[in-house]
Amino acid sequence: MTLPAAVSLRSLWLPLMLLYAFPVQAGEHWLPKQAVVVSAQPAATQAGVAVLQAGGNAFDAAAAVALTLGVAEPGSSGIGGGGFFLFCLHGTAHCQMLDARETSPALAAHGELYRRQSSIDGAQSAAVPGLLAGIDYLLDRYGSLPRQRVTQAAIALARQGYRAGPRLQRLLKWRQQAFNPAARRIFLPEDGIIRQPALAATLERYSRYGVKDFYQGETARRLVADMQRDGGLIRAADLAAYRAIPRQPVNIQWQAYHIVSASLPSSGGMVLAEVLGMLQQDALASMPTLTRKQLLIEAMRRAYRDRNQYLGDRDFVTIPEDYLATARLKKLRQSIRLEKATASNTLHGLAEPAGNGRDTSHFSIIDQQGNMVVATLSINYPFGAAYVSPSTGIVLNDEMDDFATRPGKANAYGLVQGTANAVAPGKRMLSSMTPTIVFGQHQLFLLGTPGGSRIISMVLLAAMHMMNKDGEPASWVQMPRYHHQFLPDVVQYEQGAFTADELRILRQRGYRLKQVNDYGNMQAIACERNTQQCTGIADRRGEGVAMYVSGH
Repeated sequence: MTLPAAVSLRSLWLPLMLLYAFPVQAGEHWLPKQAVVVSAQPAATQAGVAVLQAGGNAFDAAAAVALTLGVAEPGSSGIGGGGFFLFCLHGTAHCQMLDARETSPALAAHGELYRRQSSIDGAQSAAVPGLLAGIDYLLDRYGSLPRQRVTQAAIALARQGYRAGPRLQRLLKWRQQAFNPAARRIFLPEDGIIRQPALAATLERYSRYGVKDFYQGETARRLVADMQRDGGLIRAADLAAYRAIPRQPVNIQWQAYHIVSASLPSSGGMVLAEVLGMLQQDALASMPTLTRKQLLIEAMRRAYRDRNQYLGDRDFVTIPEDYLATARLKKLRQSIRLEKATASNTLHGLAEPAGNGRDTSHFSIIDQQGNMVVATLSINYPFGAAYVSPSTGIVLNDEMDDFATRPGKANAYGLVQGTANAVAPGKRMLSSMTPTIVFGQHQLFLLGTPGGSRIISMVLLAAMHMMNKDGEPASWVQMPRYHHQFLPDVVQYEQGAFTADELRILRQRGYRLKQVNDYGNMQAIACERNTQQCTGIADRRGEGVAMYVSGH
């Protein structure tokens, strides 16, 4: 029987997983001597540690960290947004992804709305939040402590308040002009203390009544009333219909390593699979450094081209049946010429964009039973829609901009996308969030980062440093980064990512190069099998911290 040119991703998913399956041997368990929590904010890390010390497990700690991050980093994540949780039970490589990505309200069914109004600022840019549904799913099925315990730190921090650190101050300065009055009252206080009493009350209702309050109870009623008054599109039916969905993650065999990463509607795992599939036969570890970097740049270019053209919500989109087929990946690899850059406009694709964006948050956790949770959470742009629901204190996301609301035009992250990621009722917008775990024979690496469209390349480079045995674990996170996303046709790089000679040679070969400010905020854990020691690594670019728990 001949297959059609394109099949639904749902029907294609099992063959893809089998293609990249990894034979995990029985008894290959990772059981560290110490539990580790690493997140972007000390208060959130401490919340996770306190829950572990109270007898909780990695899932309890993940809930506490996620909720506290939403209070301590209101510009990056929170219960007004969503994200992806990748988790593995009891130290094995048998993992699952939980999709808590936002969904499009029914009233936003047509992108025409965003030709007249902003998909970045204001209540109309908010999609239906998913984070609290994801947190509750993990607690209900895998947690060991009551909700009242895991919510304590977030509620206390919201009530007592705190002073903004340097990173939050920068985001406030950038986005304050777009704030609605409620956001201004909370985040621009005269005494400099950020207190969120309405959010604390919302979290207390969740603690007392469970997730039903958020999607069908008092919080839902308050949120919908604010939306209707202020031009938002979320309605009661949208909230009541929301579900966090367990997904099969992407599993990739890269030489001697097994990589588990996020699946659609995250594009992260698919892009990683395509890049690594193209370079499967290349001995990158023994290559000259510039050759390795150039191959990665060209593989990124091709994989991002395919991401932007074909990927979207797996329940809505179709993709070519040979998307990750060996023959296709081999052909893509053969199209790379090291003597000259491939111009993106010679590859079939979309129009030239402009602009960049950043934000989101990530944390990684492993407990002493080997349970692992890596999660990347977001409200999209800094402070999301710049809109706080006055009666709930919730900072709403502006994830509608992650749809191709204007197919062929750039979004806030410079990504030009096609109709595969167009708006539809209940659809989940394509994401670049890439929580990932790399299993080696002797090493384990849990990682993820914020950074918009550059998230995937950051995870790729850190994983490659680990698999190529480049330096010590801390260097995998701290090394300077570079990125190519097909369009704009430019290599973005941090200072130090290339030597002066490498920059000169790349320019001679036709590459457009642009040095950018440091980006990303990776929070990772590296474990050694022989010693059973795990090390938390907080990115030097942020304010994160790692903490440890021994015994229970």
